[in-house]
Amino acid sequence: MIPDPAAPAVPLTASVAAAATERVRPHMRLLGLLALGHMVIDINQGSLPALLPFLRSALDLSYTATGVIVLAANITSSLIQPLFGYLADKTARRWLLPVSVFLSAVGLALTGLAPSYGAVLGLVVITGFGVAAFHPEGYRTATAVAGDRKATGVSIFSTGGNIGIAAGPPLITALVMGYGMPGTLGLLIPGVLVTVLLTAALPTLSVPAAVSRAQGTAAAGARTMVGAMSLLILMVAVRSWTQLGFTTFMPFYYLDVLHGDPRMVGTMLAIFLGAGAVGTLCAGPIADRVGLRRYVVSVFLLAAPLGAGVLVAKGSLVFVLLGALGFVLVSTFTVSVVLGQAYLPGSPGMASGLIVGFAIGAGGLGASALGWVADHWGLGSALWISALLPLLGFLVALTLPEPGRRYARA
Repeated sequence: MIPDPAAPAVPLTASVAAAATERVRPHMRLLGLLALGHMVIDINQGSLPALLPFLRSALDLSYTATGVIVLAANITSSLIQPLFGYLADKTARRWLLPVSVFLSAVGLALTGLAPSYGAVLGLVVITGFGVAAFHPEGYRTATAVAGDRKATGVSIFSTGGNIGIAAGPPLITALVMGYGMPGTLGLLIPGVLVTVLLTAALPTLSVPAAVSRAQGTAAAGARTMVGAMSLLILMVAVRSWTQLGFTTFMPFYYLDVLHGDPRMVGTMLAIFLGAGAVGTLCAGPIADRVGLRRYVVSVFLLAAPLGAGVLVAKGSLVFVLLGALGFVLVSTFTVSVVLGQAYLPGSPGMASGLIVGFAIGAGGLGASALGWVADHWGLGSALWISALLPLLGFLVALTLPEPGRRYARA
């Protein structure tokens, strides 16, 4: 067949990129392995708060010294993640995935055997570095192997982390209660196992060359939206303030104000965090269908009445509404990461570090402010602020532009 000379010429690079993109499908086996690594990383991260009372008793620490441990963990695991994201964008460092899992497991596993306070701080820093190194590269790799269904792929990856955060406290408590402080060594088993699996999978974790060139071409043609990214970071910080407000102060409210059964506190938090894990898994396919921005706007609008409902409800309805709040609120996490990568198309690692590390770490400052409110005006005031904060998140979400569209800074 002779080509029509009047037909418009299609750039070869564009056609190759389109063909490569069409061939990309989610690699579910790799996504599952990455989610498993994320789960182990966050089991180690989530175990530290439950380990603190045992460390305080074993080393005779003050509350101030205990708080410094938390500060060291937050600085190393959250606030430096953008740095690792920047390094991940310079060149793929897939080897960081197994190394970071191993570091986090070794650091926390040896904490129970630490002979001194200084040794505890050093091991917590090692754990924090492992956590910080894993997340940007992990999200970057999950996005790369997710094909066209970015939100779905990242939701699978994020769900592993949410399960780990929820499983860490009861796991470390069971180990220490059963075997004493040396029981923390039990965390080496999943850590070493997943390290071996990730190491074996390193050759297949690389994106095929044609797909990499296609994605690179698309990223080069897309525009970086710094102003939109700033708004997104503010929105994620607001979400973090709300989540930390409920997880920190709702147990005290349930016991002191509602006069609930102390044995149900753990169940209450498990419902909130477990529903959040389910919401994270469901959010990806929904956001892929309705759009990222539309999803976060809708969810923030729904979160405020659910939060208020938790505070006016009685009996078992409190648990039902708390689960619903966790489902919708935590589900925005995955979508926020994908949206951030769309705003910074040439720097997916940096985008992940800013959302997962910096924005959520900054949310911890909001939780500290809520603690001051609780001390001066009561638990109810702190929780009502937490419940109404999603309205601020909703207003911020409304100002977010669609990825790829022109964004005018105020």
